[in-house]
Amino acid sequence: MSGFGEATAVERVGEGRYEIDLDAGYAIGEALNGGYLMAVLARAAVDASPHAHPISTAADFHRVTKAGPAQVIVDPRKTGRTAASALVTLVQDDRPVVDALITTGTLDAAAEPDYAGAAPAPVPPVDDCTDFRPPTGGGFADSVDMRFDRTTMGWLDGQPSGNPEIRAWFRHRDGYEIDACSLALAVDALPPVALNLGAQGWAPTVELTWHMRAVPAPGWLAVHGTGRLLADGWFDEEVEVWDTAGRLVAQSRQIARVPRARS
Repeated sequence: MSGFGEATAVERVGEGRYEIDLDAGYAIGEALNGGYLMAVLARAAVDASPHAHPISTAADFHRVTKAGPAQVIVDPRKTGRTAASALVTLVQDDRPVVDALITTGTLDAAAEPDYAGAAPAPVPPVDDCTDFRPPTGGGFADSVDMRFDRTTMGWLDGQPSGNPEIRAWFRHRDGYEIDACSLALAVDALPPVALNLGAQGWAPTVELTWHMRAVPAPGWLAVHGTGRLLADGWFDEEVEVWDTAGRLVAQSRQIARVPRARS
């Protein structure tokens, strides 16, 4: 396992073509976390763009991606003064595993919002939260430092709250300073909110769209996940990410399959 910066670094091998050795430190079981994969795609998209930040990402996850060699292909769609867009594909074993339409732009770190209609996620102080790590250890839980609001973790004790909501603090365990690609990881770092509705096991994301809203300040990120509907084997999850300056820095929405029970 390497640090986040090294684990998401892509090597340019040609025009719009990159290679990477995907890091097992971001796996949950055998499957690599979708936020980690989106961070990898964002690195390539920004490298191929005249702009500095992944403003909007709409990612389709076609199949399980595992640790090991992979390629990233960046196919530009438009390049403008304020925004550029590209279709970015992660390929493993000669098959596309993730496709993402990524729009890049450059945000001003000093910009103040003209309007802010939402309040920060109500996460208790870090010291009052739970550092939950699976007993088996390794993988994703060893790469991210997450402290969970105990009131949203009843499913751990077999007492799901009935409310599809999970709140937590997030940072990298290796001390890597939070950046734009960290936000891609943060929006998909929470356990599935459907666990609080009695679902069990791993929930495969089918499609996830996330937006970067501001350059994050250093320090912990507050992450708040909610859901609106679980029906016919599908559930939605919305996530807001707030920085230490009290700013909304990222937001996402995904559609996923109900977690599959462990055998």
